Amino acid sequence: MTETVEASEAPATAEASQGLYAAHRKVYPRDVSGRFARLRVLSVLALLGLYYLMPWVTWDGRQAVLFDLPERKFYIFGLTFFPQDFFLLTWLLVIAALSLFFFTALAGRLWCGYACPQTVWTEAFLWMERIAEGNRAKRMKLDRGPWTREKLLRKTLKQVLWLSFAGFTGFTFVGFFEPIRALGTGLATLSLSGWEWFWVVFYGFATYGNAGFMREQVCMYMCPYARFQSAMFDRSTLIISYDATRGEPRARGAGARRAGQGDCIDCTVCVQVCPTGIDIRKGLQYECIACAACIDACDAVMDKVGSPRGLIRYSTQAEMEGGKARVLRPRTLLYGAGLALLVGGFAFAVAHRVPVNIDVLRDRNTLYRELDDGRVENVFTIRIINKDQRPHTFKVSALGLPDVSVDADSPTHLVAAEDVKTVVVRVRVPEDLVHGGHDFTMVVQAVDAPTVRATSPARFFSEP
Repeated sequence: MTETVEASEAPATAEASQGLYAAHRKVYPRDVSGRFARLRVLSVLALLGLYYLMPWVTWDGRQAVLFDLPERKFYIFGLTFFPQDFFLLTWLLVIAALSLFFFTALAGRLWCGYACPQTVWTEAFLWMERIAEGNRAKRMKLDRGPWTREKLLRKTLKQVLWLSFAGFTGFTFVGFFEPIRALGTGLATLSLSGWEWFWVVFYGFATYGNAGFMREQVCMYMCPYARFQSAMFDRSTLIISYDATRGEPRARGAGARRAGQGDCIDCTVCVQVCPTGIDIRKGLQYECIACAACIDACDAVMDKVGSPRGLIRYSTQAEMEGGKARVLRPRTLLYGAGLALLVGGFAFAVAHRVPVNIDVLRDRNTLYRELDDGRVENVFTIRIINKDQRPHTFKVSALGLPDVSVDADSPTHLVAAEDVKTVVVRVRVPEDLVHGGHDFTMVVQAVDAPTVRATSPARFFSEP
């Protein structure tokens, strides 16, 4: 009796396990042409062009975009940023996040479909796969067939293209942090450092794995955006929609439509072109990246069968239900106003950025020193950071203390362009005028440029 029960339960357990841990089925996206496909190609070419060409652009004799981590200098065309400017990076990240919310509320997952790095590099890898293995039908036949000389050659060609492109991607990535021309020389002579080799290989391998093999799995299982996008959608958000009222009940071929069937002829081309392998006719799904490939495919089919386009189209839930979408609504107004304020503030902060900064550090060995002439002395170390593209001569002074004087090894300090200089200064005050601790302001002023000036709070100590 026990054996009978166990035998009857075994198939059910196996079936449940198979449902929970089903093997991944490779998606073979079919080639598609149309207005959205052309827009996607232009977006991919523009973004890849920026990525691969930008490190080679020069500006004032140096690399236009370079994040020099050892020197702690970040060059972006005519601007030089130091670690003290990292608040601008935080500001920029907030702008990027709010931009994502704003455009998602307006038009859904435009970022995923046209500008996400995963989408962009996956498109590039798919192009190379089509070059090596052919169209969708040929790729499926090749994978199902036995290993032959032709299959080996095609698979090898694909891997060579993928690895070469991924390696160049890793090399370019490191070229944003190391001068790319010197990096290219080091690569040609095999004289790169261990860390340079590591990051070239690491980023190249990440590109190879994500865009070559994981593809839609990154969007479906790794990217958190697919999970919380619904929180930013509402009835007026522009999404890719299937018009079920017009398309159902589905016909089986163009001829069946004359028998009172819907416009959808159930050709499944919309499913075949989808890079994530979903059926948009089942409604909006979190796997949809809004690439609009299904729109182009369906429009082409509608043209062939003599039906109007738009069976699958960009629309809103309100419009699909016979209502009217509203672009101006509280969500978009709040996102738009916040984004405008942040962008305007960021532009103002960069345009009016003071080209000098100072860091003031107190001498930790001696809190204060009493001099023979009746004055009290505090010693400070000042780092003068000249962010300007030309050198400046600076003078150090102090404000907020009675009869204060500042002494240094030199009355003025020349700091080269985009350089940092450390200066030791001695702040002195008559002993009978100060007792205990007093806040004051350290001032660094460029002698040759009245507007180049920086201040920093400091504290002076004397005998209680």
